[in-house]
Amino acid sequence: MAKIACASHILLKTKAEADDLKKKLDNNENFAHLAKRYSTCPSAKKGGDLGEFRQGTMVPAFDKAVFTHGSENKRYLGPIKTKFGFHLIQVLYKD
Repeated sequence: MAKIACASHILLKTKAEADDLKKKLDNNENFAHLAKRYSTCPSAKKGGDLGEFRQGTMVPAFDKAVFTHGSENKRYLGPIKTKFGFHLIQVLYKD
C-alpha cells in the first residue's frame, strides 16, 4: 500500500459549488486553473498543489480518498467532505 502521495485539490465551501466545478472538470477544463480561480485554500496560488505528503497526515476523509487503491488512475476524486469544506482532488502519484 502507498505510504506517500502527491496531490492537488480545490477546496470549496458547499457541495453545490463542488458539483458545479465537477461539471467543468468533466468538460476537460484545467484543474490547476480552476483551483487558482475557485479554491478557498491557500494552495490555490499554486494551482491547488499540496506537494508530497505521508499517509495519515491529512484529515481522515481526504487521506482515505487519496490512499484508496486506484485513486491515482482517476482524473479527479470528489467531492470529498471534510471539516474544511468540499474537496475535488487530483492524485498526481503515490509511492
